[in-house]
Amino acid sequence: MAEKIKCLIIGSGPAGYTAAIYAARANMSPVLYQGTEPGGQLTTTTDVENFPGYPKGISGPEMMIELQQQAERFGTDVRNGWITKVDFNNDLKLWVNDQDELICETVIIATGASAKYLGLPSEKKYLELGGGVSACAVCDGFFYKGQEVAIAGGGDSACEEAHYLSKLCKKVTMLVRRDEFRASKIMQERVKKTDNIEILYNTETKEILGDNSVVENVLVYNNKTGEEKTIPITGFFVAIGHTPNTEIFKPYVNMDETGYIINEPGTSRTNIPGVFVSGDAADHVYRQAVTAAGTGCIAALDAEKYLSSK
Repeated sequence: MAEKIKCLIIGSGPAGYTAAIYAARANMSPVLYQGTEPGGQLTTTTDVENFPGYPKGISGPEMMIELQQQAERFGTDVRNGWITKVDFNNDLKLWVNDQDELICETVIIATGASAKYLGLPSEKKYLELGGGVSACAVCDGFFYKGQEVAIAGGGDSACEEAHYLSKLCKKVTMLVRRDEFRASKIMQERVKKTDNIEILYNTETKEILGDNSVVENVLVYNNKTGEEKTIPITGFFVAIGHTPNTEIFKPYVNMDETGYIINEPGTSRTNIPGVFVSGDAADHVYRQAVTAAGTGCIAALDAEKYLSSK
C-alpha cells in the first residue's frame, strides 16, 4: 500500500530543513528524505561565517545537525533514503529507493546542486580536509585574505569569482583550459583590467600540492607545449559549473537547458500544481545557505496556501 503524505520534502540542506521547520509549525506533518548527501553541500564546508545568528561562525556539518534538530523539534519526520522515481501525471506519486510508494498532497523539491570538480585525487583530499580547496569564492574567500590563490575555469562564474577574490587576496591566478575565455565580453574585460589577476591560457591543473593538511602550491601544465610549472598558493578554487540534482523530475517539471527548475516569478510554484521548489535546485545565481533557507520558507508557505485552497 502506498503511504499518504501531506507534505513531502526532498533534500536536507538549508532549504529542505527550513521548509520543514515552517511546514511542521503549520501542522502539515512534513516528511523529509535526506537524500544521498545528508546535509547537502554545507557538509563539505569547514567553516560557515556568513550565516546570520552565528557570531563566532560554525562548521557546516554542525550547522546541518542543528537545523535537523530544530526541524525534528517541531515534529518533522526525517528519514534516510532518497527519491528514485516520480510520476506527476495524475497524483503526486514518488518512490523511495525504488521500492516504497508515496502519494503526496504537496511536494517541496530541495535537492540542491552539486559543484563540478576536476576529479583529481589531491583536489578531493584537500577538499575533504578543508585545507584549501573550495567551489565557492563568496563562501570561503574571506579565509584567504591577503594571500595568493588560483581559480580554475573560464566562464562567467569563474570571472565573477576571480574578480570577487581579487578584492580580498594579494594575487589571483586564473587557469583557463582553452586559449580564450568562455565568459561574456564584459566579464572578460573586468578580469583583464584587474591588476592582481594573472590569466594563464591553455593551462590545466595536474596536482594540488601541500603538507597533507593545507594547500601550498598547484602544479599546472600548458596543454599546447606540455610545459609544467608550480605556482605557490594557499587556496585553490574550482569554478567550472554546477549540476542541479533534478534529473528525476525532468519528464514533468519545467527546467532550463542546464536542468535548473523554473519557478513562477515571486513564488516557489512549479508548472505542476502542488509541487514547489527551493534552494539551489532553482538558483544558479546566488547559491548561498541563507538564500536557500529563505526560499525554503517561501516553499513551505506556498505549500500551506495551496493546501488551504484545496
